[in-house]
Amino acid sequence: MIVQRRFSLMPTVVKNLLIINGLFFLGMYSIRNTFGIDITDWLGLYFPLSDSFLPVQLVSHMFMHGNMGHIFSNMIMLWFLGSAMENYWGPKRFLIYYLLTGLGASALQIGVNALEYSQLSAQLDSAAMDAILSKGADIINQGMNYTDPVRGAMNRLLHVPMVGASGAVFGVLLAFGMTFPNQVIYLNFFFPIKAKYFVIGYGLLELYNGFAVSNSGIAHFAHLGGMLFGYLLIRKWRREMYL
Repeated sequence: MIVQRRFSLMPTVVKNLLIINGLFFLGMYSIRNTFGIDITDWLGLYFPLSDSFLPVQLVSHMFMHGNMGHIFSNMIMLWFLGSAMENYWGPKRFLIYYLLTGLGASALQIGVNALEYSQLSAQLDSAAMDAILSKGADIINQGMNYTDPVRGAMNRLLHVPMVGASGAVFGVLLAFGMTFPNQVIYLNFFFPIKAKYFVIGYGLLELYNGFAVSNSGIAHFAHLGGMLFGYLLIRKWRREMYL
């Protein structure tokens, strides 16, 4: 592996990812406010068994965000951590890593959703499923859901898309911790902690939240998927470097 150590506060790939994410976000709000059309319905990632699923969503959802806080937190982490990694790896390797960890995050989340789908469908008869498939999306669009927890969970699974760069960003976080394990970072700008401990702690927190917190609207297993695929990819690259 050829390590490039050019330093830039805003390297090429990170800069373009920030621009693309910003344009998608502005476009989403502009189209929604002007035409009343939510492009998240096409570009957010739906569960593959949903009628709204499109293959392009596996990539497009990584550039969509739900609100200002969502995109701000992801882009700050991408700039801070991604700049360090792009300077270290170079633009080509960093872009490959970013996209693959984003896809890996989606794969793990879809796998978890498939298990949930299997459990929920076993508790619903055909009439209930038909009602969810035909009317569930309209109910979600009205800001409501079924009061029955099983029907409500199935409706969210089929009709609420996943959006955000978080999976890929968590992959970048993992890479930073593995590459600069003793680098001190500051939580909330005041509390120093080494990167390796921050990454381990954050990963454990996401694992706990994935099992303990339901209906939070946060794809915790996508975050873990980004970290897992990032770990596997870095290990692969490191083995190749020493062959």
